[in-house]
Amino acid sequence: MLVRTAGARIVGEVTQRRERPDPGHFVGEGKAREIGQEATELGADVVVIDHDLSPAQVKNLEKAVGFKVLDRTEIILDIFATHARSRQAKLQVELAQLEYTLPRLRGQWQHLERIAGGRGGGGSAGTGGGSGPGGGAMSGAVGGLGTRGPGEKQLEVDRRMARDQIVKLKRDLAEIDKRKTREVRGRAENFTVALVGYTNAGKSTLMKRLTGADVLIEDKLFSTLDTKTHTWTLDGGMRVLISDTVGFIRSLPHHLVASFHATLEEVVYADLLLHVVDASHPDAEGHIAAVDAVLEKLGCADKDRLVVLNKMDAVRNRVGHELLRSKHPGALEISARMNNGLDVLRDAVGARLERTHVDVAIDVPAGDGRLLAYMMEHGRILERTLDGETWKIRARMAPWHASRLPRNGAPDAPARTLRTAARSKKR
Repeated sequence: MLVRTAGARIVGEVTQRRERPDPGHFVGEGKAREIGQEATELGADVVVIDHDLSPAQVKNLEKAVGFKVLDRTEIILDIFATHARSRQAKLQVELAQLEYTLPRLRGQWQHLERIAGGRGGGGSAGTGGGSGPGGGAMSGAVGGLGTRGPGEKQLEVDRRMARDQIVKLKRDLAEIDKRKTREVRGRAENFTVALVGYTNAGKSTLMKRLTGADVLIEDKLFSTLDTKTHTWTLDGGMRVLISDTVGFIRSLPHHLVASFHATLEEVVYADLLLHVVDASHPDAEGHIAAVDAVLEKLGCADKDRLVVLNKMDAVRNRVGHELLRSKHPGALEISARMNNGLDVLRDAVGARLERTHVDVAIDVPAGDGRLLAYMMEHGRILERTLDGETWKIRARMAPWHASRLPRNGAPDAPARTLRTAARSKKR
């Protein structure tokens, strides 16, 4: 799927099982020659290894197979470069590509022959087999597989200039990171939800169903690279902020997580994670484990979350699905595409939202419709009785919004801060 998303046609696959990868060629040297022969017979242009390779392994493999060799990270970066839209995403992709490329520079930029080699019209690309879960496929390239990004720029720079560029990119991203952090933290008054999940799990489709937002929906890996935040109105009129995030993938290199840290801020500061799973995928459990691993890297392993089993309309293996459900008994079953199960999801998120609320009792002048509307928008009215010219109201609201209510029903009283409200509650 990674190779196809990058724009290539797979023409063959080779798999090798080993106790451990060969330090020189990743696959055995004999297997490497076999891959090269098969790639030649199939008319392939490129060999892709579904695993990360060291610079020495790439060099040795290319010599043995007689083809340009790309590894898993290079394919992922190629896809990222295709889908980057915002300045932040483009900087993140360029940083990740340079950090990946720098230790692989050989001689007078001989690596650029590899970077430039796949440009131009379509052809065939071969992919070699890996060890254990690794492996690959012979594929036909449609365009520049593994060639997008800052490659052209590197023609004029040397190692020192590449390092300088990395420093500059990190500095620019640090400024964006600061602004992003301030922006995300500035939403403290709102309950925030982040959609997380394995790539192509249906997060963007779910976002569109829940919010009506005009978001890109494609049956491709990593079609969402820039984080988008929208307002989601729950039953009763309460509103939360919900963000779509870049899809995760198994064996996501640590440096990619670091490069996209600013993009993943939404996950770090969210009140609730909706872990969206493609329930129809035969390796759904493996996808869940891969997402959990990335959340662990982000320090979010213990964050409150709901598992959402999506694409229920496409589930065919009922026995496998029942096993999946048994491992995640609290999971919700939906089909975002068919608009099924979303009411249950809204109720579940509403219940999580209410857990954070506090009880409020306040007298509101009968003519103060603005204050009453504020309470209805940001909380749930439990009881409302009219006593002369005053509404006596009991409600449940988020602490931040409760802290903004006037004291003793006086409309012009200063709002209490969250800290003051917390101290008052402790007393």
